[in-house]
Amino acid sequence: MTMDRGYRTRSGVGRIVAILVVVWLIIGAIAAGQRHYYTDRKQSCASVATMLLTIVAGPLNYMGVNPKSNCPHVPQPSQ
Repeated sequence: MTMDRGYRTRSGVGRIVAILVVVWLIIGAIAAGQRHYYTDRKQSCASVATMLLTIVAGPLNYMGVNPKSNCPHVPQPSQ
């Protein structure tokens, strides 16, 4: 019975962590929506990366974190 109880405790902690991660990402998605990152017609590497960073930063966005990303210039092939 000891093993069964330990399994339930670990799965309960895992479930709580999973719920916290989902809530964290939902808050980040809301922050990205408030910054109108989903409606930007001109998508580029930097704008998509900034949107994803905002989602991953989650609640930190409301504490002043404003992630931005720059993508390196990709050289064009010679003609």
